[in-house]
Amino acid sequence: MEETKPKTNVEHLFREARAKDSYLKICAPMVRYSKLEFRNLVRSYGTDLTFTSMIMADSFCQSEKARLNEFTTNRDDTPVIAQFAAKNAVDFLSATEMAFPYVDGVDLNCGCPQRWAMQDGYGSALLRTPELIADMLCTVRRNLPSTFSVSVKVRLLQKSLSATIDMCRQLEACGITFITVHGRTPAQKTNIPVNQEALKEIKSSLGIPVVANGDIFSLQDADAMHCKTNCDGVMSARGILSNPAMYAGFERTPLECIQRWLNITAQADTDITYQAMHHHLTFMAESLLTKEQRIVFNNLTKDKGRVYEFFREHFQLESQPCSHPSKLVCTFDDEAYRRRAPQRRKANVESYSSEERDGAYFNSMVDVQDGDEIVEGVDFMDGSLFGNDEI
Repeated sequence: MEETKPKTNVEHLFREARAKDSYLKICAPMVRYSKLEFRNLVRSYGTDLTFTSMIMADSFCQSEKARLNEFTTNRDDTPVIAQFAAKNAVDFLSATEMAFPYVDGVDLNCGCPQRWAMQDGYGSALLRTPELIADMLCTVRRNLPSTFSVSVKVRLLQKSLSATIDMCRQLEACGITFITVHGRTPAQKTNIPVNQEALKEIKSSLGIPVVANGDIFSLQDADAMHCKTNCDGVMSARGILSNPAMYAGFERTPLECIQRWLNITAQADTDITYQAMHHHLTFMAESLLTKEQRIVFNNLTKDKGRVYEFFREHFQLESQPCSHPSKLVCTFDDEAYRRRAPQRRKANVESYSSEERDGAYFNSMVDVQDGDEIVEGVDFMDGSLFGNDEI
């Protein structure tokens, strides 16, 4: 298959970090947030490895609209891993083959604790059937080049730590490149501290790189996690969403980071929606705005120009279009999938289409249970964000 962009060997990244007695700093897969523009932003602040948003593999395989909506890239977008939610090997393999020319690896989501995912047999529901997870990983591993990263993201099992370790060893035997472990069970909420002792034990029990996930809100948190668990990578979502510059050592989002985001969104004006632009700024600027300013910002009409005016007035920030490589036209070929699954029903693309749904997702789909796989535990209904300031 012809490659359309430079590749990064993810295994080598882990090896190089370990040789320096260091670890990879990773931006987690976040639905609606881990888009190309945000990946571009966090890389400029010390992020070593990025993920796409979690993508439903069946929709990706069956719908051109889903593919165009859920995945965009350019030649500078590396290293990047596409994360898929899948529950059978046909969907996972076919989606991987279609994304292969444009990414450096794929990751299987087996950690999403959201009710909508678990009811449909995705995410954490798969932890009940590790043999199915292994089948999907083995299928992709034996059909893709060894230099292409294949990984999985899991959570601690409710049963016991030994059961979790046994499962991780079973998945390691599939030949995967690395494994990410969130240090809570699917039932535990974010007010329960991450179990670092469990993560340390898992790391010492495996030979492949282990990425620790959960409760990473600063560079100090990341360093402490590495020191405590000896992990090979640290993954952040809630923390990096609020402060994209956290891996560069900033305690809160610096104005220069907001300036970069305004520049990126000005350059990508026809490509990024108002909703995506505005929601990112909601997180980034929360600590910088008064309650009154939050109310004004949250109720701006859906006009990017008004957003630029707001930051010009309050922070003297002027958006300046910046130069980035043009987006690659991803020519996905779904022929192999149609041959493998000719009777597969058409997927419901609208259920997660960020272009079609005007924010309804955030009220209807975000589960206050532990949303770590959607936006890593960000709760839009607890008053911590701007939602409760809305008039």
